[in-house]
Amino acid sequence: MTLRAGRKLRVKAEVDVTPAGLLSIGALVSAILLSSAAIVVAARTPRVGDDVS
Repeated sequence: MTLRAGRKLRVKAEVDVTPAGLLSIGALVSAILLSSAAIVVAARTPRVGDDVS
């Protein structure tokens, strides 16, 4: 992968991923999605004592 910004800045990156690394990435993404869903549910539920009009 090559990333360019302007005329002089160029960044090259190369990544080697093993099957175990892919499983780890999948587990990490799943955990992030599940935790964000829990945060959304918690934010939408009314707290005790809040006035709901």
